[in-house]
Amino acid sequence: MITTSTAGRTGAPPARPAGFRLLASVDVEWTKNYKIKNGNVPFCYSVVYLQLPTTLDIVDTWQISYTSHYVETPAETGHLVAAAAADIRRCLEQTDLVVGHQLSSDLAVLRATAAVHHEAREAQADLDAARAAWHARRTRIQGSGQIFDTRYDSDSVLTGSSRRLVDVCGDLGLDVTQPELRGTSMTALHRRWLDSGEPSARERITVLNLRHSLSAALVALIATGARPTTETNVNQLLAAHLPPTITWARDPAFTALLTTAAIPGRPQS
Repeated sequence: MITTSTAGRTGAPPARPAGFRLLASVDVEWTKNYKIKNGNVPFCYSVVYLQLPTTLDIVDTWQISYTSHYVETPAETGHLVAAAAADIRRCLEQTDLVVGHQLSSDLAVLRATAAVHHEAREAQADLDAARAAWHARRTRIQGSGQIFDTRYDSDSVLTGSSRRLVDVCGDLGLDVTQPELRGTSMTALHRRWLDSGEPSARERITVLNLRHSLSAALVALIATGARPTTETNVNQLLAAHLPPTITWARDPAFTALLTTAAIPGRPQS
């Protein structure tokens, strides 16, 4: 598998210092084929971590870190699912809030895939526990293991009817423009990666996936009472933390979305 992460990330959640809360946001990308059993196959996922002071209800600064995994070949599907299950278990154990947009679907796809890949058989228990936590999310006592699904739990701060993540973000003043999909689709990009090993195709999906995780995290913060002071350009936040190995981050289609304004969470020179 190809792993992309912030400096020093090992896969485990970052430490949670006193006076801070830790949020983890998970997003899984998967090919979709509803005509056959187990036709939905995960191939990429990311976990974005946000550390925020517990005393602030206005989001001015935050510390962002992440880990992202992408299969090099379909033969690594089971390993990807096992890694995702382990990361989700650690998030439930070690963070204050676990976020996803329609996380229930991601968990269901991971669980179904785990059942048919021997590398992920032991991950089934972790995924069952995560799905149980999702179903119990509105009755759980506040604390580690709390789940917030932005698809279903954000109604109190939304005015629009659509619950697609891009529309939810627009409703809340979060700019999540997605240049990766102009003139193509995620399925086509992933196929280009598998068929010809085209790095830019994989990088576009990696960035798209990280944007999904980060966007869902920001939606959850707003829905739970922590509002940014201004409209937030999520691509700015993303660009501030992408490693130089992601060449897509230097593509004019991506850099055109950025400005020189100070970016929360980014060290200033």
